[in-house]
Parts: sequence; C-alpha cells; structure tokens
Amino acid sequence: MQNPRIVVDLVKIKENIDFLSKRIKKNNDISVTAITKSFSAHPEIISVYDACEEIDYLGDSRVENFINNQETSKEKVLVRIPMISEIPEVVKYTDISFNTEIEVIKKLDEEAARQGKQHRILLMVDLGDLREGIFEEEELFSIVEEIMTLENIELVGLGVNLTCYGAVIPTEAILNQLVKYKMQIEACFDVALTMISGGNSSSVYMLEPDTKENLPNGITNLRIGEAFVLGRETAYGKDYQEMHQDVFTLKTEIVEYKTKPSYPIGEVGVDAFGNKPTFVDKGLMKRGIVGIGRQDVDHTAITPLDSRLEIIGASSDHLIIDFTKAKDDYQVGDEVSFSLDYGSLLSCFTSEYVKKEFI
Repeated sequence: MQNPRIVVDLVKIKENIDFLSKRIKKNNDISVTAITKSFSAHPEIISVYDACEEIDYLGDSRVENFINNQETSKEKVLVRIPMISEIPEVVKYTDISFNTEIEVIKKLDEEAARQGKQHRILLMVDLGDLREGIFEEEELFSIVEEIMTLENIELVGLGVNLTCYGAVIPTEAILNQLVKYKMQIEACFDVALTMISGGNSSSVYMLEPDTKENLPNGITNLRIGEAFVLGRETAYGKDYQEMHQDVFTLKTEIVEYKTKPSYPIGEVGVDAFGNKPTFVDKGLMKRGIVGIGRQDVDHTAITPLDSRLEIIGASSDHLIIDFTKAKDDYQVGDEVSFSLDYGSLLSCFTSEYVKKEFI
C-alpha cells in the first residue's frame, strides 16, 4: 500500500537547514536547537539534521522520539516539561530538559543520582505568552536557590516560549527581560548560565537586516522547527525566497468520483463529530472522495495543489472534494496532491496510516 503518503524531499530540507542555520550563525554567537517533533523525529530526516554542523542540539517534546534516535551525535533537549511518570526515561535518554516545577526538578535529581549522572536543565520563564514558564520573579529566584542545593542537577540556562499559545510576538524588550534575569541570577548565585534560549521560529525575523526589532546580545540559543521544514518565519508568516516551502507533499488517491447534488437530501442533524454542518446549494457537482480523513489530518489545514479543486468536507476516513472545475482531468485511482501547514504536517507524521516516502 502506498496511499495516503507524505513525500519528503530530503534535498530541499537540507537546503533549508543550510541556509537558515548559517544565517543564524553568521553574525551571532547563537547555538541552534532543531525541533524535530513536526516529523515525529523520523530517522531519515534526523540523518539530514545530524549531518549539519550548524545544528548543535536536537529538541523534541516526546521522549519516545529520542529513544528511537539514540545513534545521533547531537545532544538531546526535551522541550516539553517532564511528566513525573517519565522521569527515569528523561534522565536516561536526554541531555537537557526544560523545567518550571521544583517538585519535578527534585525528582530529576533523585533519578540522576540513581543512574549516576548529572542532568542539565533550563528554567522556562513566562514573559506573557501564558503557556509554560515561571511567571513571578520571586518564584524564579526561589527555585534557583533550591536548585543550587541539588547535587545531580546543573542549571545551564533560561528559556522563553512565545507565539505557540498566546501568539505573543517576540520583541527586543521581551527578550531583554530574559537576559536581565540571566544576569541577576549569575550575580546572586555565582553560576554561569550559558544557554539563554530566546524562543522559536518566531524569533527568526529579528535576525533580518531591515527589522526594527533586534535579537538582544545575551540570547545564545534559538529553537528552530517550522522555519526549517516550511521555509518561513512564524511571527508574521513570511516565506523566505531562499528557502523551500514545498519540502513535504501529501498525496492521496481518488476512491469515488461521481456527479451528485451539492446539498444533502433530508433533515440535517449532527455529523459524526457532533457538529451541525451547513451547506451551500450549488446544484449538481462532480464530487470526489479521496482516501484520507480527519483521523489523519485536519482537512482545513491542507490545500490542493490544483487550484481548481475545493475541499468541501471530511469524515473520519474520507475527504470530499469538489472537482467540478476539473472534472474531465481526473478519474478513480488518480492521485491528488496537497500542501500542508505545520499542524497538518505534525498530524500526518503522527498517523501510522499515512505512509512516508523520501526522495
């Protein structure tokens, strides 16, 4: 079976990585953590990341992805706060983890002692996006004070997350606050914080020569995920002309191709997902069904490469498309191709029913 499938152009993703990682490194003493969760840290793509000298760390939110890629030469960073239930695996399979709770950090210390290891951590600071992070300055310094008493935990830096939940765009003022905390902690606790992680792909725009916001001195790390795989910064959604936006293509196969009314016949209730759909009566249309559905991908987050086609809905396993403007060009068994956004890429790689092809 070959469909549905994601086709991955490994040459294009390498060119994306080379261009952006070199831009990041060009005038800045910044390390790069490549986030690998969007493609479930697939070994074929990890090998491309592993070969890039400008990438310093691999970051992911799932410990399982590190377990599946133990041979990589890059250090591994868990960018989601550890669950207490997974702490043994976190200590065993990752080099650095992001943390916000002292109870979790103490458990990491106990487990690191059992395994005879030192475990490095970053403390995440919430600077307004309201996802993870220590929000109150008093709590931040209190946690650092407790960390200093732990024998198997090394505090190596601070981090911030922006745009992922609250959609707060990084600015020089926001990131300067992170640098300020770094300097205060170093002065108060006589510790060197070498990894100040100033956000994700939404911070990339601050490296552009014509930007009004500049990445502050003192930011020493960026976590790059979407920018590598989709060729764009994520603060404003700008595509880079020097990068490829089509590294990944979703391909599906037409399983039904018939002329039908555009409006359901009978009383309309709720669909399989508990929603009451609305329809526009466009008369008869050439309706095609392709073999993928909402179990695999959000149908609102993919776009047919053939602009004549229009997605009109989806159920668990079927995607319904209006082929009316291109009705003579398709038949049952033909493939239909789609571009993806970050969320649809993530879900397609997570689905075991979507095959992966590498070119």
